[in-house]
Order: sequence, then C-alpha cells, then structure tokens
Amino acid sequence: MGTLTIRNLDDAVKMELRKRAAERGVSMEQEARDRLRQSLRSDQAAASDGERGWRLKATVDDILALGRKPERPIDHKAESDALYDYLDTQ
Repeated sequence: MGTLTIRNLDDAVKMELRKRAAERGVSMEQEARDRLRQSLRSDQAAASDGERGWRLKATVDDILALGRKPERPIDHKAESDALYDYLDTQ
C-alpha cells in the first residue's frame, strides 16, 4: 500500500471531510480513501461508456445553435407522427 500526503488543503475541504467522516463513523483517512476510490471508479465507468457517456462540455457552436432559428419550419404533425410510429415499434 502506498502513502499519500496532501499539502495546502483548504480548511473548508478538511472540515467537510471531517464532517462526512463523522456522519459515517469512520476516520477522515478512511473517508478520503473511499471518496478517491469512488471518484476514480465513476471516471473509469464513464470512460468505458465511450460514445454512450454524457458530454460534460459544450462547444461554442453547440451553445450558439440553441439561439438560432431552424433552417426550415418544423412540421410538428410529422414529428409527432414519427414519434408515435417509433413508440409503436418498441
């Protein structure tokens, strides 16, 4: 097992870690180990999802596209018909 020393840890972070450890009835050290393990596992799971994972950042073009008008009018009836057809096949 390795040892890790964290210097210059913000006091608010340390207090929150202490509070959460006390709520669980474990040491701060154990709480830190568990949190690090959980964080790394969730990162690995997100990476293994590949294309299925959530994108956490949008590009500038993605954001600007939200305010643009569509190139052509939306045919709401056709869209709802397509949706219901899709749902019927499921």
